Amino acid sequence: MMTNASYLPIALRLDQCQVLLIGGGAIATNKLRLLLGRGAHIHVWASRITSEIRRSVDQGIVQWRDDPIEDGALRALLPQMALGFAATDDDALNKRVAEYAHQQRVPVCAVDDQAVSSFITPAFVDRTPVQVAITTEGASPVLARRLRQKLEELLPSSLGEAARFMQAQRGWIKEALPEVDERRRVWEAFLDGVGYEAALAGEHERARESLQALVEGRERQGEVWLVGAGPGHPDLLTLAALRLMQNADSVLYDNLVSDRILDRVRRDAERVYVGKKASHHTLPQRDIEAELLRRAQRGERVLRLKGGDPFIFGRGGEEMEALLAHNIPVRVIPGVTAASGCGAAAGIPLTHRDCAQSCVFVTGHARADGVLNLHWPSLAQPGQTVVVYMGLGQIGVLCRQLMAHGLPDSWPMAVVYRGTCTGQHVVTGTLRTMPQRVQEEGLSSPVLMIIGEVVHHRGVGAFPAFNAFASKEEA
Repeated sequence: MMTNASYLPIALRLDQCQVLLIGGGAIATNKLRLLLGRGAHIHVWASRITSEIRRSVDQGIVQWRDDPIEDGALRALLPQMALGFAATDDDALNKRVAEYAHQQRVPVCAVDDQAVSSFITPAFVDRTPVQVAITTEGASPVLARRLRQKLEELLPSSLGEAARFMQAQRGWIKEALPEVDERRRVWEAFLDGVGYEAALAGEHERARESLQALVEGRERQGEVWLVGAGPGHPDLLTLAALRLMQNADSVLYDNLVSDRILDRVRRDAERVYVGKKASHHTLPQRDIEAELLRRAQRGERVLRLKGGDPFIFGRGGEEMEALLAHNIPVRVIPGVTAASGCGAAAGIPLTHRDCAQSCVFVTGHARADGVLNLHWPSLAQPGQTVVVYMGLGQIGVLCRQLMAHGLPDSWPMAVVYRGTCTGQHVVTGTLRTMPQRVQEEGLSSPVLMIIGEVVHHRGVGAFPAFNAFASKEEA
């Protein structure tokens, strides 16, 4: 059943048009933001204006008249206008402006008064020249804003850059491919390939090469995306990570990438588990690099999904070097590293003006001979926070060495298990007590250790947005 709609969404060309904005307060300022940058000649009529409108006046973008709004002058001015906005907090004045605009057949919007308006302004997602308008015909402005928020998250900020690139290629593409269907197939393949990603990044030469290959029927080039999945909670994924997760042909993922994260990956992407646990590697590192290379060389968009950040103890640098040595394009998307994510979720600041002016990240992995070889004198210093990744198996050695090199046995320490995820467990104690406490609590990997006086500044329960976290503190 067809539902009747009162409004037709259209895109109205405004360059070189005259637009009248009645009002100079916050309401009018909001409407001015919609009009700026669209080539219109904007006239503001109000006795007083906000500082934001005044800046536009001072820049010569807006013309301002501050004389009293009289009916005769308003009737004389309106016929010169392509659009009118009644944007004051005076409902009677807004209605009067709308009435005169209707008489002169000038489209008018009276703010918050659909009954007297001939058009309404939708919620906008602006990626010029790409623009998305959302309207509920005034039924629910809050819903329109919420939909806009969702679209803002989905659409890359550089979408306009890609659109301008594609517009610039239309001429030679039309000459090379006279048939409409052929051109459509090429553009669809371009949007599904690495050329579009290059265009989004402003890499026009590489985007043009990819497009040329599609026009000539050559095999498309693959690419690898090294993407940080964050510490575990899906809400901590970056927008860039989410977009690439939805576009990948295949994904190689680590042990620390949760199922809730994988649920965000494109459903028909091939998934390959290449995780590593202590003393157990599903695939050696060189084999992972070889698999990335093999898939990229056959034209796939390969997502290498890593817990945390790919360049912080994620071996992303090694994988990048191996791929670049074979001329495979690599894109790196940083993630929220475990130190930041777990510290925040546990309520522990990593720096604090009173006690920690620096923060050091170290890995607790032992060498092949079982020795944990860290620069202990630099770590056993007051005035800093030491964050240890992957160090559960060496926690006894770690605590003993820090005490042996000068830190007191009462030095505070926290161990965060499954930080930011369901089942997070935080244990606090000291260098002396922590090895035994971890054993008593039965903690296993993954854990993150935070060592320093910042642990005393922990805000328990300060971060309810993730989960109701368990906490075990020493009396």
